[in-house]
Amino acid sequence: MSLQDVFLEELRDLYSAENQLVKALPKMAKATKTESLKTAFTNHLEETKGQVERLKQAFQILGKKPTGQHCNGMEGVVEEGKDAIESDEEGATKDVELIGAALRVEHYEIAGYTAAIAIAKSLGQKEIAALLNANLQEEVAAGKLLLGESKPALAGAASAKDATKAEKSDTPKTAKERESKKKSEQDQAAAAPALKKSAKA
Repeated sequence: MSLQDVFLEELRDLYSAENQLVKALPKMAKATKTESLKTAFTNHLEETKGQVERLKQAFQILGKKPTGQHCNGMEGVVEEGKDAIESDEEGATKDVELIGAALRVEHYEIAGYTAAIAIAKSLGQKEIAALLNANLQEEVAAGKLLLGESKPALAGAASAKDATKAEKSDTPKTAKERESKKKSEQDQAAAAPALKKSAKA
């Protein structure tokens, strides 16, 4: 596989990721009752639509189709956002969950654009690198905005009655929670040998 092939895969991955977000962001906006956070999600939806258009321009420059690859990583991060949307939490605590999920999305995208820009520059694709950099700057700005939104949400959640007391039982209630707990235990077991080695070193 050539570097050009890797570049195409990266771009198609980003294209898929942004299209998944176009579908997910309205649900995030609907899940919050906080007007400024709703606005942040709605504004970023419009930015995301613009990012999709920039990616289409990159494919036009390359003479390639943008489809052909599904971004599994973004699918997983969006699924975490869905968990936040569907949680029973309310108010500021719900917003903290939504912001956490959205920040994971932004950092995933920042990583993807950073890698794609480096490849574009290596291939001498300055015009595409500029398009990708415009998207990257919007993702960085969105991340900063979300961090700003987290301050009042965290303060509100912390001041809620009995905020420091664990209310949720460790016993999973739903099939999804049971599956998640099982996978978490498998992750721990798989990592244990490597963690033992590093503890001895």
